[in-house]
Amino acid sequence: MKIYNRNKSVKTLVAICAMAVCAMTFHSCEQFELDEVPGRANLAVEPYNSIDELELAVNGIFGKLNKAAWMTTFYVNGWAGDDMTTHRESNKADFREYDQRNVAATNGRSATNWAGVYAMVKAANTVIINSEGVDFPSDAARQKELLGQTYFLRGLMFYHLARVHGRIVLPLDLEIDFERELATQEEVYQQIESDMLTAETMLPAKTNVGASDPNAGSARAILARLYLDWAGYPVKDASKYAMAAASAKQVMDNAGTHGFALVPDMATLYTVEGRFNTESIFTIAYCASCGLPNRKNGKLGLPSDYATQGWQETFAEIRYFEDMPEGPRKDATYHTEIPLDGPLPGPADPDQESRATSDVAGAISFLPWTSFIDQTQPIFRKIVGPFEEGTFSGFQSDRNDYYMRYAELLLIYAEASGEAGSAGADAWQALNDVRNRAGLEDVSAADGTIQDLAYLERKWELAGEYLRYNDLVRKEQVEAALGGTARDPRVSINTLTDQPITKETNAIIGSTAPSNYFAPRPQPEVDRNPNLAN
Repeated sequence: MKIYNRNKSVKTLVAICAMAVCAMTFHSCEQFELDEVPGRANLAVEPYNSIDELELAVNGIFGKLNKAAWMTTFYVNGWAGDDMTTHRESNKADFREYDQRNVAATNGRSATNWAGVYAMVKAANTVIINSEGVDFPSDAARQKELLGQTYFLRGLMFYHLARVHGRIVLPLDLEIDFERELATQEEVYQQIESDMLTAETMLPAKTNVGASDPNAGSARAILARLYLDWAGYPVKDASKYAMAAASAKQVMDNAGTHGFALVPDMATLYTVEGRFNTESIFTIAYCASCGLPNRKNGKLGLPSDYATQGWQETFAEIRYFEDMPEGPRKDATYHTEIPLDGPLPGPADPDQESRATSDVAGAISFLPWTSFIDQTQPIFRKIVGPFEEGTFSGFQSDRNDYYMRYAELLLIYAEASGEAGSAGADAWQALNDVRNRAGLEDVSAADGTIQDLAYLERKWELAGEYLRYNDLVRKEQVEAALGGTARDPRVSINTLTDQPITKETNAIIGSTAPSNYFAPRPQPEVDRNPNLAN
């Protein structure tokens, strides 16, 4: 169920659905369990008889990834960052718990995410175990790549869940064990490292544009991110900074071989047309017409009032928006107004100007975010998409997820090199390459340490990509970013002079101390295995 590129977007899905005589409805094809071949269910320890069986099983893992990631539940801890917030009421309670650092063990999004991730882990373990001692000499290269993909996805899912919950269980077999112990944080990182190192040796140097099929550079780039986390809280092994820098540099030195590069115009990343590109180090690909829609874009990032009738799930934090440097990156990150249909609303007050504007007579009219009624927040262009594309009118699309971008890798290299004391001209160049695309001038040692400058640059570059909170955790900056008045906007939304400064939406009600950095493991899982409560 992988999507290789825009020209081959339905190749694997069509093949799989044909096997199931899948001239079925959208819903039926979505429900088909792709990693189960008759006689070889994913709990069966039975060696594969052909490369086709192995490929179908690995395709099933990718299918489970799509099912786990197609909704924002997959990135639920993203709302804990200071870059994004959710609706103050409505049915967004699970997101608000993360937003307000008050996550309960009964959080339904946590439970769904946990289940989806471990379904992938189980499927990956099945592939690995059923492949033991099996060789397909005439398809040796393909067999090796499929196993490399399996190790990559298993390591990625352990990593994904560890960033939410910290310590997790590490099942590497198919046993149903309700007494399985939590691994230490160090053991979790070691297992992720092992899987990624194995994947790197088995994956080809280059696959498709966008790397929806991961390549060796994809695995090494994830290792760079892992080592950066490992160097920070909670393990704080500073020796890993050098390993993060070395891993990032290895990918940079071979970027052409892997097919990685910054795209010239950042705004093109967040379009349907530009969804397969050289900047993506690993892509989770979608195809709505194939029954694999992405439901994290469009209406989910819009307010509910006016013609857009958005689902008000994701909004931009005002203070963060105010602080971001102006330029093409900010323009690519946010929408500051929404298009209107029908008559323009009149002035809210005789002393105020009209709340809507029109670019030219008879053309589309736009309403500024400061006039949104239901919730007055800027919105993410990264999530809504460009209005001219039209995806904002629906809640599912062909837009892809970039699990990691090359821009992040460049910033990892700059930051980790600085922390390791090895930053040279190439590290400054990596940082400035990202800044220059954003319309910003070069920085140098006269402006501060490279690690601090790179960390700040990540704040702006990765806004709205569900990654900011992970940076706050590893740097132990949660209180600094979320505590006190740190999130308070600096301006009044209402232009009348007697109105008070706007307050943040969804004020923090939980602790911002390290003891509350990670979300509790889901209560249903704890009920089955009390060891998860430790």
